[in-house]
Amino acid sequence: MDDNLHSPQRRLIELRMEHADLDSMIDHAGEQTPSDELVLRRLKKRRLLLRDQIAALELVLGPKDPA
Repeated sequence: MDDNLHSPQRRLIELRMEHADLDSMIDHAGEQTPSDELVLRRLKKRRLLLRDQIAALELVLGPKDPA
């Protein structure tokens, strides 16, 4: 049971959810006037880090469908 809580597939889902949340936060922060550029840059930097982590984890897990 504990294996499912810490599986790479679960971690991938969590990273994708956090990435989607950051997308939403960035969109919302960009609509506000005046926008806080420092906060916006930090959110974007975190989103890029998550994207890199997602890509690395997807490589480890391998392709979904055979080519």
